[in-house]
Amino acid sequence: MDGKTLARLGAVVFVAIAVTATAIEMTRKDDRQNSPTAQTRTVTERDPLGAELARCSAMGEAGPRDPSCLRAWDENRKRFLGQSAPAPAPAPAGPATLFPNAPADAAPDDATPAIQAEPSRPEVR
Repeated sequence: MDGKTLARLGAVVFVAIAVTATAIEMTRKDDRQNSPTAQTRTVTERDPLGAELARCSAMGEAGPRDPSCLRAWDENRKRFLGQSAPAPAPAPAGPATLFPNAPADAAPDDATPAIQAEPSRPEVR
């Protein structure tokens, strides 16, 4: 037998095994409880928040504008973090200064700079 014939025979055997394995897998009655679709159904049936989050993620770009989705995401965030979300810090009333301890009335050509002593730090042991 020459090499070409042997290669063709090997390819035919390989294809036959692949077709047989596919046919067996398609006709096999597997346990439907382990399928991903059955698991997602049971999770959403047990958890209404999960069902709402799934609905909101399926909405796409309209989700962030939907008030019920915003409430669901807030509740999920609270559940995940185990606490309520911190209140946002209020905006500063005036402009931020780079050197808040420097006196405002010091002249730029003043020869004696106003340097304040650094507060004492406790020793680290």
